[in-house]
Amino acid sequence: MQTLMKRDGLAALVETAKFRNFILGVIVLNAVVLGLETSDAAMAVAGPLLKTIDYLCLAIFVVEIALKLMAYRLSFFRDGWNIFDFIIVGISLAPAAESFSVLRSLRILRVLKAISLVPSLRRVIEGLISALPGMASVFALMSLIFYIGAVMATKLFGDSFQEWFGTIGLSAYSLFQIMTLESWSMGIVRPVMEVYPWAWAFFVPFILVTTFAVVNLIVGLVVNSMQDAHSAETDALTDEYRDAVLGRLQRIEEQLDRLPLGEAESRGSQPSGGQRESN
Repeated sequence: MQTLMKRDGLAALVETAKFRNFILGVIVLNAVVLGLETSDAAMAVAGPLLKTIDYLCLAIFVVEIALKLMAYRLSFFRDGWNIFDFIIVGISLAPAAESFSVLRSLRILRVLKAISLVPSLRRVIEGLISALPGMASVFALMSLIFYIGAVMATKLFGDSFQEWFGTIGLSAYSLFQIMTLESWSMGIVRPVMEVYPWAWAFFVPFILVTTFAVVNLIVGLVVNSMQDAHSAETDALTDEYRDAVLGRLQRIEEQLDRLPLGEAESRGSQPSGGQRESN
């Protein structure tokens, strides 16, 4: 019984707004410290202090995970965000030697813990994940368009512009640059039009289809998924509030039912203090 009460107390502690805000503050501090560690001047001035703060932040994250494990036990791993935090902290603990510089650079991933603490960031990620099935179909359509465009560009412009359209791979990469509108006109299309004046009839429709149609379709899917995630969260909060109110009403009814009938009637008909004095 005492163990259950302690677990409930730990669960209440890690769910409080103060605890979450404290962890969020540690995440921000750790992000600043990890950024300063990339500066030779900062390390020369306060290198030991920065490392100490870094280790202290990591220790706080480990304690946070330990408290949640003690509070929730195996149910800790039923929450995807808890698993996310566990992996992020585990990656930070993995590099034990200074020689693993690549792994040590992954410590910056601790900043991603803020996603699990800030509701708005969680909605963005949940919306993005829920949009993945629809985005897969859009990516398949875009891949088909790119393949057709790469084959056509290789056959049309490959002989004169080997560096851009010599192979299907080079054509696909050049078309991707054109889709992003990065130096597409002066860098690629206008030089091609000097040899093939009609080349605009190929590139302009390609840009209209890929950049303004398909990409906006992806944005629409993500926005719609984010709205659905926000609506689901709002509905969950509404249901939680309704259940709490219904629970309170049920407890009040149970207390009234436990009162003796005569006592309840006497309390209901008992005159006020002013009436007794007047009598």
